[in-house]
Amino acid sequence: MSKFDGNALRSLAFACMFAGVAGGMGLPQAALAQPAAAVRGLPDFTDLVDQVGPSVVNIRTVEKASSRASANGMDEEMMEFFRRFGVPIPNVPRQQRPQRPQDDEQPRGVGSGFILTADGFVMTNAHVVDGADEVIVTLTDKREFKAKIIGADKRTDVAVVKIEATGLPAVKVGDVGRLRVGEWVMAIGSPFGLENTVTAGIVSAKQRDTGDYLPFIQTDVAINPGNSGGPLINMRGEVVGINSQIYSRSGGFMGISFAIPMDEAIRVSEQLRASGRVTRGRIGVQIGQVTKDVAESIGLGKAQGALVTGVEAGSPADKAGVEAGDIITRFDGKSIEKVADLPRLVGNTKPGTKSTMTVFRRGASRDLGITIAEIEPDKPTAKTAEREEKPKASAAAQQMGLAVTELSDTQKKELKIKGGVLVATATEAAARAGLREGDVILAIANTEVSGVKEFEAVLAKADKNKPINVLYRRGEWAQYALIRPGR
Repeated sequence: MSKFDGNALRSLAFACMFAGVAGGMGLPQAALAQPAAAVRGLPDFTDLVDQVGPSVVNIRTVEKASSRASANGMDEEMMEFFRRFGVPIPNVPRQQRPQRPQDDEQPRGVGSGFILTADGFVMTNAHVVDGADEVIVTLTDKREFKAKIIGADKRTDVAVVKIEATGLPAVKVGDVGRLRVGEWVMAIGSPFGLENTVTAGIVSAKQRDTGDYLPFIQTDVAINPGNSGGPLINMRGEVVGINSQIYSRSGGFMGISFAIPMDEAIRVSEQLRASGRVTRGRIGVQIGQVTKDVAESIGLGKAQGALVTGVEAGSPADKAGVEAGDIITRFDGKSIEKVADLPRLVGNTKPGTKSTMTVFRRGASRDLGITIAEIEPDKPTAKTAEREEKPKASAAAQQMGLAVTELSDTQKKELKIKGGVLVATATEAAARAGLREGDVILAIANTEVSGVKEFEAVLAKADKNKPINVLYRRGEWAQYALIRPGR
């Protein structure tokens, strides 16, 4: 008999003997099949819903009817969803709707929020209330209040509104530092306008860098249009984040959602409540990623820090002696592990603060003293004046789903361009091509345009049966789009 067979027989005899003893003790055979580790059951969210549910509110926004209204009959909250995440609007059949007078008010969108303080401060997303003429907050007991927008910060997508009420059930704010990957979390909100909807999942990742100003909490909690601004809640009944974004290729939930960490949201909300705006620091550098090959070639060791690709003349960095090619490795004693860390650390520093920055230059590190300046605040958008200035689109432009306006001399100077037109509305064919309000069209059908008159003239001559190329600018980047009117 082999050694393996002998071991196997001894193991079998031991197992049979144990089973006999267990049988004599009256233990069920199913119990013997249980693994050594304790089996954990699924969490019960019922108590959490009772505890936190009354603190969650529905937010409905209203604006005056305008040419921005959906031309394809899609629900406005769905339109907001596609605009928010840059998803092309699908070619849905046109629905016939009664036309409203231009000065009528109509629903603009639906979102969520939660009660921050018992005296009526409510937190939500900035994109939920952006451009609204009126904000209506509905509590779970069906009471409705007209809310005043205290402040909104587009960079972090955090907004605070105020309703005139007292004794409200405020949320408990949790410690994001204690949040762990794999931990169960829950969301409450109004997806598609369905109030007090509860969904749950787990934390998929922390400090997820999506290119925005903040590192996000990633979860697999189901988030849909209308959930924006609602709370992400841990199993202790504490709010740890604000549901803000999803990753989607279809326009619907695909198992990945993002929440703004509550510690960052509270910091922003305190400034909004104090002054109605958020001040951030800046040092005046353009930065890029440090690759592994670059790090090894210059003796840095590992890929870390932020590579300075340009220094603004007269900026704090210029005055401090920062040079193009420097790698910023530390700021105020905090390590810069990746390029996104630097703008977050600098942005969170109060303007006027004297800080210390460590740069790696030509094989050696050196500390530089720098005084933080203030980043230019977001400019308020005058929605009413903008609507009044929008001209009626020509028949050719309407066929493309476009309405454009003239660029002011100030806008041209800021953008450093000589001509072009500003997109006032982009629906149907233009929206499917990826254009959206605020884009600047520089050329159409391979012809540069200096203003609206030239834009209309070129468009009128273009063959509408063929795709029309459009060169447009969004922010600092220019790109092409193909508009297919007949699609």
